Amino acid sequence: MMEEIAPFDHAEEFDSDKIGLVVEGTEDIDVICCALDPTIHAITTAESIGADMLVVHHTPLFTPVTRITGTTARILHILLKNEINLFVMHTNFDHAEGGINDALADMIGLSNRARMTMGIVGDCPLTLNQLILKLGCGVRVYGTIDRLDRVAVVGGSGFSQDLMEQALDLGADAFISSEMKHSTARLAPLPCIEATHYALESPGMKALAMRMGWTYISDPPESCLLV
Repeated sequence: MMEEIAPFDHAEEFDSDKIGLVVEGTEDIDVICCALDPTIHAITTAESIGADMLVVHHTPLFTPVTRITGTTARILHILLKNEINLFVMHTNFDHAEGGINDALADMIGLSNRARMTMGIVGDCPLTLNQLILKLGCGVRVYGTIDRLDRVAVVGGSGFSQDLMEQALDLGADAFISSEMKHSTARLAPLPCIEATHYALESPGMKALAMRMGWTYISDPPESCLLV
């Protein structure tokens, strides 16, 4: 079922060994929770409601582990003690139909959509102020936005020259993503709106939980893991 939601072969190459079941727990899975990040809050909430599996977007083990200390130790201790499976869907869920980018496009009402290699361009029904309210976070605007008829969205850190060029070719008036670098901003071929990683990706996990009938666990943005 999980691979049907976000096929493993949709993942970026750097992600291929960091998705799927990263912590193995019980084989009997009845109660499933969903969160953006495996924070202490998300893990302890899953424990308190008796979850058998927690599905997240970001893995707590992104780089090789040579020491199990601090927050990583606490996370793994709670998961293993309670036999909670931790399942990660990262860039494979970014690319998937109904995934992170589709949920983001749905949230701001994009229509007449076209797909980039990672991200979506569509007609936008909102003014800039309305768009910012929808995103629900502080933003930085790079360049002058004269019109907002067509918008590109990429959940997570997506300000690459290649994606911005794709968006421009698909008629985008502005590009929305997170974690803009100064060197990238100087060369951006179209106006950019930088939102937070959390604001752009949490709607996708919330929509997944609603679709699957899972419990969604929300964390405040300042507690997120940024991967």
